Amino acid sequence: EEGDTGLLLQALLEGQNYGAAAADRTQCPSVSVSRNNPAKRDCLVVAVLCFGNLVNFIDWSIVPGVLLDIQKYFGLSDGKTGLLQTVFTLCYMLAAPIFGYLGDRYNRKIILGAGIFLWSGVTLGSSFITESHYRIFFLSRGLVGIGSACYSTIAPTIIADLFEEGKRTTVLSLFYSSIPVGSGCGYILAAGMAKSTGDWHWAFRVTPCMGGLELLLLILLVPHRIQRKTAAHRALSISGMVQRADEKLDVQKTAKTTWCQDVGSLVKNCSFVCSSLGQTAMAFVTGALGVWMPLFLYRAQVFQGIVPPCLQDSCNSSNSLIFGSITIGTGILGIIAGAEAARRLRKKNNKADPLICATSMFISSLCLYIALMVAQTNILSTFIFIAFGELFLSVNWAVVTDILLYVVKPRRQSTAIALQILVSHLLGDAGSPFLIGVISNAIQARNIPSLQWSFWSIQYSFVICAFVGIFGGGFFLLTSFYIEEDRKEAQR
Repeated sequence: EEGDTGLLLQALLEGQNYGAAAADRTQCPSVSVSRNNPAKRDCLVVAVLCFGNLVNFIDWSIVPGVLLDIQKYFGLSDGKTGLLQTVFTLCYMLAAPIFGYLGDRYNRKIILGAGIFLWSGVTLGSSFITESHYRIFFLSRGLVGIGSACYSTIAPTIIADLFEEGKRTTVLSLFYSSIPVGSGCGYILAAGMAKSTGDWHWAFRVTPCMGGLELLLLILLVPHRIQRKTAAHRALSISGMVQRADEKLDVQKTAKTTWCQDVGSLVKNCSFVCSSLGQTAMAFVTGALGVWMPLFLYRAQVFQGIVPPCLQDSCNSSNSLIFGSITIGTGILGIIAGAEAARRLRKKNNKADPLICATSMFISSLCLYIALMVAQTNILSTFIFIAFGELFLSVNWAVVTDILLYVVKPRRQSTAIALQILVSHLLGDAGSPFLIGVISNAIQARNIPSLQWSFWSIQYSFVICAFVGIFGGGFFLLTSFYIEEDRKEAQR
C-alpha cells in the first residue's frame, strides 16, 4: 500500500515524458510555464509546435515555388529536377527512424531544438550556392530533410502526451492544418520574394529567420518534461495505481528493447500496416502535386497560348501563387471537415476513421484525373478540379495520425510514427517526383521537341497519381477490417 501511494503521488506531482524518462528516471520536470495553469501551458505548447510545423512545411515548398527558376539556373532536365525533391525526401525518411528511437528514450525538447537549428542553418547557407555547384545544392536539401524529420517525428508524440483521445483529434487537426497552410505559404513566399527581388535566392533567406524564432519559443515556452495526461488520470483511482506502476515498468523496458524488436511488434499490427500503406499513397500523390503542379499549369497555359514561353532570367510565378492559395484554402477546409466527420461518425461506427480516409482518397483520385484531362482545353476547370482533389486529400491528414495513436501502445508511438514516415516516403513522395520527371523525359525523347510534347509528356506521366490514389483508398478499406481489434489491444 505504501508503494502504491508513492506511485500515486509521483504520478500526480511529476510531469513525466515517456522518452525523457527512459534516459533519466530520477530528474523532476522543469516547467517554464506556470504549473498552476496547466491548460494555458498546454495551449502555449501546442501553439509553439503548430508554428514550428508551419515553418517546417513552408521550407518544404520553397523549391517547388521557384522550380522553374531553379531548373533554368542550374540547367536541369525534368528528371534531375524531380531528383532534387527525391534527395530531400530520402534523407527525411532515413533520418526519421533514428529520431523515433531517440524520441522514445531521450528528452524530446532537446532533439526538437537540434532539428530546427539544423534545417534553418542549412537553408540559409543554400541561398548562396552558385550555378556551377548544383550538387552542393542537392546535398543541402538532403540535410534540410534530416532536420525536418526530427520535427515531424517528435512533435506529434508531445501532443499525444498532452491530450486524451477525445481532444487529441481536434488538436492534431490544428497541428496538421500547418501542412497545407505551410505548403501554400511556401509557394506564395517563394514566388513573392522572387518577383519582388528579381532573385529566387531570397526565398531561401526568410524561413531561417522564422526557424530562429521557433527555436527561441521552444526554449522559453515548452516544458523540459511533459506530463502524460492519461497516466495522471489513471492515478486518481486505486486500480489506476497498478496501471501506473505497469506503465513505469514499460518505460524501463523501452530503454532496454532494441529498435528491431519495436518494429517487429508494429509489423504485426494490421491496422498500423494498412493505414501506413494508405498514407504512402497519399504521400506519393502529394509529393508529385507539390513539385510538378505549378510547372504543369505553366506548360498547359503555354500549350493553350495563354502565356508565352519563359525566355527571361526570372519567370512568371503566378501559378505558384494560385496553387499556393488553393493549397491553403482546401487544406484548412479539408482537415477541419475530416476531423469533424470523424468526431461525429465515431459515435455511430467504430470503423469510421478508415472509411472516411478511403472515401476521400477515391474522390480525390477522380478529381485529379479530370483535372489532368481538361488541362489542355480549359485552364479554369483544371484549377477547380485540382482544388477539389486537394480538398479531399487533406481530409485524411489528422485522421490517419489519430488512427496510429490509438492502435499503437504509447511507449512505441515515436517509433511507429518514424516507421510510418520511413515507409510512406520511401514508397511515396521520395520517388514520385523523380518518377514523373523520368517518364516525362522518356516521352519527350521519343518525339520531336516541341511545346506540345513538353506539355503532353508531363500530363501523361501525371496520370499515374490517380491510379496510386485508388490503391490508397483500398488500403484504408482494409484497415477498417482490423481497427477495432487492434484498438482494444492497444488500450489493454
